[in-house]
Amino acid sequence: MHLLITGGAGFIGSNFIHYMRQAHPEDTLINLDALTYAGNLANLADIPEDAHYHFVRGSILNHDLLVHLIREYRIDAIVNFAAESHVDRSISDPMVFIDSNIKGVATLLDVARTTGVRRFQQVSTDEVYGSMPAPQQATEETPLNPSSPYSAAKASADLLVLAAHRTYGQDVTITRCSNNYGPYQYPEKLIPLMIQHGLEGKTLPVYGTGENIRDWLYVSDHCWAIDLVLRKAAPGSIYNISGHNERTNLAIIHEIITQLHIDPQLIRHVADRPGHDWRYSLDASKLHHDLGWQPTVSFAEGMHRTIQWYQDHQDWWRDLNQQPVR
Repeated sequence: MHLLITGGAGFIGSNFIHYMRQAHPEDTLINLDALTYAGNLANLADIPEDAHYHFVRGSILNHDLLVHLIREYRIDAIVNFAAESHVDRSISDPMVFIDSNIKGVATLLDVARTTGVRRFQQVSTDEVYGSMPAPQQATEETPLNPSSPYSAAKASADLLVLAAHRTYGQDVTITRCSNNYGPYQYPEKLIPLMIQHGLEGKTLPVYGTGENIRDWLYVSDHCWAIDLVLRKAAPGSIYNISGHNERTNLAIIHEIITQLHIDPQLIRHVADRPGHDWRYSLDASKLHHDLGWQPTVSFAEGMHRTIQWYQDHQDWWRDLNQQPVR
């Protein structure tokens, strides 16, 4: 298979490329990334360019470039990781999110349709469902109810993808995943930020009470699920991907404190985020029933691996902290 992987230098995208190189070494992977602040080629430093892997710097808004890549490399499928993803940044600068997460997806869909790409896979998020009161879980049929500019942009993209299927008959799939963690995650996100601050002896800022709940999934399990959907799901399918590891933000921070042997007094409660969703929770039983997927990395093991990785790769995140945000 010849794949165009957009956003492949980011956190999940780079992990997906590592996964695919091991799981399907015969596939050709074209990594298109604009290398904004969260895109980092150091994530892929151990993957040489060869007949099965090529990196191209560029934007998913560049229609002509997309057409060229699809024709040049005979692309069979597009897996779209390219997105602005940080909620706080979407609150302060929503237009960037509209350009990337909506207009970019519209451009990809149009090019995929006109060039005859067989499958388009959109990587979405549990945040499109909004906050879920306990003990409810969002299924693939739950109405979309986004709260932030980020999640609203992702929900809009999902609707564009479904419209492409219903209107033009495009072969599309959507995956909606719970919070990922693991290697190569940009250190603005909760787990890498807390690890970094803990290692540097800095305070650990937590929004509001810290009782907001997220469901956590180790990134390699997410990559496996995406691969299954890409190869086996029916056109027009939506699949939730859940780690079934619901934890409060405070519980996550205390786990990091315990493993790093640092002082809990470093925790500092700060003003809450505007429109902060209380709880995300997904029902992923459809993915298990249809495609046989279930998480393979326990939360305890995943946290151990993640904390160890950031301890062992301090040069990686220290270099990022010294770079200007683009």
